[in-house]
Amino acid sequence: MRLKIAIQKSGRLSEDSLDLLQKCGITFAQSKNKLFCYGRSLPLDLLCVRDDDIPQMLQENVCQLAIVGQNAVREFEFANGQQSRLQQLRELNYCHCRFSLAVPETFDYQGPQSLAGMRIATSYPATLQNYLDRKGIKAKPVKLAGSVEIAPQLGTADFIADIVSTGSTLKANHLREVETITEIQAALYRNAATFSDDAEALIDKLLKRIDGVQQAAESKYVMLHAPRESVHTIAELLPGAESPTVLPLEGDDDKVAVHAVCREAVFWDHIEELRDAGASAVLVLPIEKMLG
Repeated sequence: MRLKIAIQKSGRLSEDSLDLLQKCGITFAQSKNKLFCYGRSLPLDLLCVRDDDIPQMLQENVCQLAIVGQNAVREFEFANGQQSRLQQLRELNYCHCRFSLAVPETFDYQGPQSLAGMRIATSYPATLQNYLDRKGIKAKPVKLAGSVEIAPQLGTADFIADIVSTGSTLKANHLREVETITEIQAALYRNAATFSDDAEALIDKLLKRIDGVQQAAESKYVMLHAPRESVHTIAELLPGAESPTVLPLEGDDDKVAVHAVCREAVFWDHIEELRDAGASAVLVLPIEKMLG
């Protein structure tokens, strides 16, 4: 029994997905064309393909799992309606962006009603149409495969709806973002079909490893010295920490070493609060893996 997982073949989403799988302890032997990778450490093979093709491949059971942007899956689902059988298993907390409406900088935008009767260029017409239908607005989506942002300058559309990360591309084309249609990130999906017990066990193992990697990424290991009487106060200051480990310090009866796993980010203001409470020698370390 082997399963296939599809990811985007190039770009930041591909790089971050490969990094996640590597942190999960999954290694691959790459084929010459670099489109298929044989799983060495788990019976999980990798398909590197176009992101727009992934939802259809997942639907048709060409692959059983996929890491892909939510934008590609939502477009597929809106276009296929009830026929879509994809199930999101985890949001992966990388490749964050948004699907937004943008208009020329000089246009006096007065809210969604300004879209009525307008041509809106997009690579995601089904997602855009769903938004327009929900708002009760009649406008015309104009499907473009790429270079959506230049459509208003070329006269092929009045506005655009596109994926936005930093907004720099919009500014370079004299556009401004006016509405966020939906927030997007990378996510793990599966085909909703029923698999064998062995396949389900493999999926469960992958999910547990992903959860461990994500928990580690969001957590820090904090070590510090503190007066004995301040341990309770310091423990309350550690963001999201469980009960800390308290150890004696050799040759110092007044101070102890405090070790704690913080499940939230440790910022400078937290460190300053710890010092004000009597902590010293504060050390904050990343955690590579963590199992709950």
